[in-house]
Amino acid sequence: MHPQVCPTEAVPLQGVNYGGYPGQPGVVQHTAVNITTGQPVITEAPKDYIIWSLCCFVYSNPFCLGLAALIYSIKARDRKVVGDVDGARRYGSTARCLNIISTIIVSTVFCALIIGITVLTTTIVSYRTPNLNSPREQYGFSY
Repeated sequence: MHPQVCPTEAVPLQGVNYGGYPGQPGVVQHTAVNITTGQPVITEAPKDYIIWSLCCFVYSNPFCLGLAALIYSIKARDRKVVGDVDGARRYGSTARCLNIISTIIVSTVFCALIIGITVLTTTIVSYRTPNLNSPREQYGFSY
């Protein structure tokens, strides 16, 4: 519905009687909303997050969330082309949520992997370096 096309109408308030004597008509108030036709209505186009979805699909696709985000992004772009702004916003919002979940999962796994490798490397290095305070090393015994 385009607001520029709709005429201004007066809608009476129902069931309200202001002033007047009983049995006689009272004052009825009307509410009117004027929409100026000279000023364009600026609405932001809905985002489809297609680039983020492509990155999640190619680089980080845990549990196929990147694929699902890409599908919803394409649907959002199709809805935007057709002119269905509400549908495009819904699909874009779903794509955004799936991208966020995918990014969080991959970031968590990546950080856990880095921490695990660091701990493992530190442990291996500590076992391979000789401890000069050990009595085995002072007398030349080694296992």
